[in-house]
Amino acid sequence: MASEEQDFLDILSSIPDNLKLYSGEVADFVNEHIEQVSDSLREALASLPYIDSILPPRPPPPPPPPVLPSSASILERTHDWIARHKILTGLLVVATGTIAYKSYRNNVLSRKTRRARRSGLGGRMDVVVVAGSPSLPLTRSLALDLERKGFVVAIVCRGSEDEVLVRKMTRPDIKPLNLDITDPLGAGNSIEGFAQYLQAAHSAVPGGKKFHVSLKAVILIPSLSYQTSPIATIPPSSFADLFNTHLLQPILTIQAFLPLLTTRIGPADRFQPPKVLVFTPSIISSISPPFHAPEATVCSALSAFTEVLAAELRPLSIPVTHVQLGTFDFSGFTPRSGGETLGHANPRGLLPSPEGLDTAAWPDSARQAFGKNYVSQSSSAISAGRIRGMRGGALTDLYSAVFDVIDGSDTSGVVRVGLGATVYGFVGRFVPRSMVAWMMGIRRVDELAAWQSSVVNSPRSAGSEEEGSEGAHESFVAVPHLDAGQVWRDSDSAESKSSFPDMDKAYGGYI
Repeated sequence: MASEEQDFLDILSSIPDNLKLYSGEVADFVNEHIEQVSDSLREALASLPYIDSILPPRPPPPPPPPVLPSSASILERTHDWIARHKILTGLLVVATGTIAYKSYRNNVLSRKTRRARRSGLGGRMDVVVVAGSPSLPLTRSLALDLERKGFVVAIVCRGSEDEVLVRKMTRPDIKPLNLDITDPLGAGNSIEGFAQYLQAAHSAVPGGKKFHVSLKAVILIPSLSYQTSPIATIPPSSFADLFNTHLLQPILTIQAFLPLLTTRIGPADRFQPPKVLVFTPSIISSISPPFHAPEATVCSALSAFTEVLAAELRPLSIPVTHVQLGTFDFSGFTPRSGGETLGHANPRGLLPSPEGLDTAAWPDSARQAFGKNYVSQSSSAISAGRIRGMRGGALTDLYSAVFDVIDGSDTSGVVRVGLGATVYGFVGRFVPRSMVAWMMGIRRVDELAAWQSSVVNSPRSAGSEEEGSEGAHESFVAVPHLDAGQVWRDSDSAESKSSFPDMDKAYGGYI
């Protein structure tokens, strides 16, 4: 028993030596074969032709951005900033260049001498027709400026009241031109008498050298007073009167002058086609705010009419310019006659005070539906086309723009002048209408009045019962019949001469 235990202990003592021997042999064998396999694999991979495309070499890391020393010059730091902000630099360059160009152009235009032509003895040779109401401050101020620049100014008068206002201006070269468009025959005779004045030879002093005058421009200034009210509260008769006075009259006035514009008058070697300028307010028509349907409708229609007129006269080399007006400061413009006011116009803006601000006369349903928003809109910053808290643009800008169009320096089809004309044109083109309405105080109306029958108490029904057939037609526009009286005639009849005694008497003796 003791011998068996001794043998077992001897075997156990010999295991570490044998294990060390066997593990060393195994490690040597594995190392030898791994080196052979790795060498074979390396040679095989190196011999493949496409290994570079499969495993491209890793690119080197980008160099760190240059760090300017603290002692770098301002030029170096500026160059580095420009290199890191190329887009912003480009925008700054464009904005700076635009501002510099406009400043230079305004500086040059402000120093430009604007004077009309004169004859050798000082006679006035250029005539401008202003087709606008003499009660408007815009018509009066523009006529005075054109007269100061050396033009003979003829203001279109539609009645004796307009003629009295023109004569009260007491300027020898500002004369009335009677043109009643409701009388087509008389309007045609007036245009023919004015054409004879343009064809006649004149002299600055009695017995002096004769010269001919020329028509340089026809300036159309429509009425600028508009009603502000919800569409539901404007009676049809008001729309009829509005279209008659604000839309139909300007169109018929231009139509009356077209035979004169499209005919060569004066010497052929010095003949130049006259210009046509159409003025319209642009703020309200650009953004079309609520409760301004009359002005937005009329001004949009006049703009479309001007575009069509320009397209028709372009082949005849007669330029038509649409002058889109903002607001102007009339505080420095006062009438020459004491105690006379400038109509009902706002002295600080182009447009008169809005009409129809009283909501008490509205029906209850209309007052509940539109009253709150109407009051909020009327008190907004751009109510009735004004910019509250800001004075209007300078009238000298308008005078310069008109003269540049007349003498041909500005050949643009559309000229924007006055405070807000350009800004609101941009707003109306790119800003959503819902945002414009919100800015003007328009809010959602959640509660509406209940329906109430108004047939019995309708003003139209009452008027029909009282006035009969006359009240039934009060809402229609009466368009005068256009006959041969508005067509250009080459006749030199005695009737044509005698129909224009005022112009013969006004212009015959001093030009």
